[in-house]
Amino acid sequence: MHRDQVKSTTIRKVQNESATGSSTSSRIRTTLKIVVESIHFDIQACALRLKGKNIEENQYAEWDTISLERIELACDPSQNADVAAVIMQEGLAQVCLITASMTLLRSKIEMSIPKKRKGFVQQHEKGIVKFYEAVMQGILRHINFDVVKCVIIASPGFVKDQFFEYMNQQAFKNDIKVLLEHKSKFILIHSSSGFKHSLREVLQDPAIISRISDTKALGEVKALEQFYTTLQLEPSKAFYGYNHVEKAAEALAVETLLISDHLFRAPDVVLRKKYVTLVENVRNAGGNVKIFSSIHVSGEQLTQLTGIAAILRFPMPEIEDDDEYIDDNSDSD
Repeated sequence: MHRDQVKSTTIRKVQNESATGSSTSSRIRTTLKIVVESIHFDIQACALRLKGKNIEENQYAEWDTISLERIELACDPSQNADVAAVIMQEGLAQVCLITASMTLLRSKIEMSIPKKRKGFVQQHEKGIVKFYEAVMQGILRHINFDVVKCVIIASPGFVKDQFFEYMNQQAFKNDIKVLLEHKSKFILIHSSSGFKHSLREVLQDPAIISRISDTKALGEVKALEQFYTTLQLEPSKAFYGYNHVEKAAEALAVETLLISDHLFRAPDVVLRKKYVTLVENVRNAGGNVKIFSSIHVSGEQLTQLTGIAAILRFPMPEIEDDDEYIDDNSDSD
């Protein structure tokens, strides 16, 4: 449907940052062109208000390197999910796709299954079959086996094994070729529950890491695992929080920077630029940067550590000992 486009002058507040880091703001007149989404007439002010998205570049709009990279990645078809996971327990299953930047929940199956007790055995078995069938259909609908290299099926107990047996029987019985041809891509593993948060433990399991070592989803998971290992064994080479990490970056000591993308969405423009500059400085010094999505299971875990962490090239115990650089987490909220 065609939408009206309107071009008009308007007043906007612009924030500028000086070389010393201080910021000033001013009100400027600029021209915006929008696609009209809604119209409201303010009777008291006798004014017509138009709401819509800007569709034309102007001299006050700025895209930083991080934003441009994220757009490029999102538009790159090679970034399609190549790992899938079915996290399940009796009566609950979640079919997820895992990309390099996020975990996407594609289907959630919830069913009430009668308990297996005297007089209800048949109802229980019917309920289980109905549940397994729904999970199998969720896999067929949402997993592209031409792209996916590995399908993880995880559950507590024997639910995963019983489901996998049911699915194979149905695939053979009904000649479901896509399941028969890609049977080797499935891997069964224990999880503590059928809830999404169990993906974190599953993706850190050595058996899973070995199996999906050639997939794009593994990079951030391995980096976070390496950070925790370093923090435990060599604490003077692993730090989190902006102040500590920035101090290490100044010393060109950051080997790997782990940072959550939610920091680049801070309402404060100056704060956003601070994190972008840190990323650029680490890269210019030859460091590796891993940008985590706040909606990925590994990103959720990093967010609990203020959203920013670093593994260093060499120990810097002076950072650990200097109270001046202790974070108050104010920068990461």
